[in-house]
Amino acid sequence: MFNDVFKALSDPTRRKILDLLKSEDMTAGDIANYFDISKPSISHHLSILKQADLVHDERKGQFIYYSLNTSVFEDLMNWFINLTMKEEGTKK
Repeated sequence: MFNDVFKALSDPTRRKILDLLKSEDMTAGDIANYFDISKPSISHHLSILKQADLVHDERKGQFIYYSLNTSVFEDLMNWFINLTMKEEGTKK
């Protein structure tokens, strides 16, 4: 379930994109302004983030705005918490 999420999070550029989106929804052009890479590369990174369901896109007029999908992060955090909890009756 989380394979695409971990793949998406493994790249520093994609982590920076997620960090940018936590404060506001942005277009690909807005996001590209923060990087010294081509716009097609930004689109590729956004595609991977969308495939992992970490971001959503929504068309508003001529532009497509990207936003964080926080429910995936909530699911991931729950998985981490459950992973670290010991089951009753198991040895420490």
